[in-house]
Amino acid sequence: MVAAGLTAGPVLAQTPPAAPPGAAPKGPPPAPVTRILARWAATAPAEQLSEAVRKQATRTLFNWVGVAVGGSRQDAPSHAVAAIKPFSGPAQASLFGRTERLDAPNAALVNGISSHVLDFDDTHLKTIIHPAGPVASAVTAFAEYRPVSGAALMQALALGCEIECRMGNAVFPEHYAMGWHITGTTGVFGAAAAIGRLLGLDEQHMLWALGIAASQPVGLKVQFGSDTKSFHPGRAAQNGMIAALLAQQGYTASEVAIEGFDGWGQALSTRHDWSQVTDGLGERWELALNTYKPFACGIVGHPAIDAAIQLRDANGLKPEQIKAVALKVHPLVLNLMGKTEPRTGLEGKFSIFHAVAVALVTGRAGEQAFTDQAVADPAVVAVRKAVTATIDPAIKADQVDMTVTLTDGRSLRLFIEHAVGSQERPMTDAQLEDKFSGLAEGILPADRARRLMDLCWQAWTLDDAGAIGRAGAAA
Repeated sequence: MVAAGLTAGPVLAQTPPAAPPGAAPKGPPPAPVTRILARWAATAPAEQLSEAVRKQATRTLFNWVGVAVGGSRQDAPSHAVAAIKPFSGPAQASLFGRTERLDAPNAALVNGISSHVLDFDDTHLKTIIHPAGPVASAVTAFAEYRPVSGAALMQALALGCEIECRMGNAVFPEHYAMGWHITGTTGVFGAAAAIGRLLGLDEQHMLWALGIAASQPVGLKVQFGSDTKSFHPGRAAQNGMIAALLAQQGYTASEVAIEGFDGWGQALSTRHDWSQVTDGLGERWELALNTYKPFACGIVGHPAIDAAIQLRDANGLKPEQIKAVALKVHPLVLNLMGKTEPRTGLEGKFSIFHAVAVALVTGRAGEQAFTDQAVADPAVVAVRKAVTATIDPAIKADQVDMTVTLTDGRSLRLFIEHAVGSQERPMTDAQLEDKFSGLAEGILPADRARRLMDLCWQAWTLDDAGAIGRAGAAA
């Protein structure tokens, strides 16, 4: 039944109310961003992916699977499985590093949580988006439910990550400064596009999938340091999958859900440059800029960790020699890692003071550096209290200026121009393998881990991409 004065059917487009008399014109309407993305996601030929982009897509999948296995036994995914399993549908998809199987949307949720809980996942440095989490979590779970080739899965992964990062380019940094966790808020579009591609959605149905995704932004920065941070990419994966499945059935959405008046862009950011989304689709690839973390914490802390390890190793430093540590850092460092007195391992990931201290004391900053025990280590705590950080607008995001003052009066200074793991100093394939092996240790037997790594490297040639998820499950 339709109320008087209304018409039945969905409202597919909205225009802003007329400007009052004498008001300045609002300018031309924005480009049809939602439709442009839908058309590209539905029809982009495989030939658009260069060898360089294909290689980076492979590295993106490889790194993501490793961190999903490595994070699989943490509290956050364990609590999620305990909460969800009684209500899960058919056992359609595996959980990396675990024995349970869940329906595909819930498997995507849990695998997304596992892959982000260590804060060890890939990073698009221009936006601080973690591209793989929402997209890879969705496509690997879906590939066990409906068999797809490795080439199809990898193309969907590449398209989804590309859309996610381009959406981030359009609204960063204003969107992030408002308090949104950009991985969740943009990742839902990547997951929807990727699953829509695997479903074979046409342009119109893909448009609806993206429109449904626009109504499901997830993630607040206030959650950093808690289990809920890792919920964000998992929920984005699940939401994106459901958006595509709904659209496949003809579930409609606004045709201007992203760019329209009262749409995603207006609601979530004070600035939106839609040319960053639509220009050069299929020609210029944001995925080619993806990077991989050597350290298990926020990317903005990596330059300082890099400097700390280098100074420690070059000078044979002992904790008792350290009197003071002074950092000059990029403004984002204290915004994201400003916790001075972390109480848990998760909080330690958001403390530049702990990250530097543990690197100086142990020479490492992998997942073991961010446990509750590491945060409470008396030697680490003593050094942490000696660390100070000052914002310097001249310092770039992958730089740091560190001075360590020793008890004998000497000062050691190191300026990091580009941190290890950056585009200028990327991790090699061999380093990614070492990282994967370390993450899988104690979770998967060595031969199973090796088999899983090989499947990831060979993903483009697999007849059945579901083999990756099955191989990643614990026996």
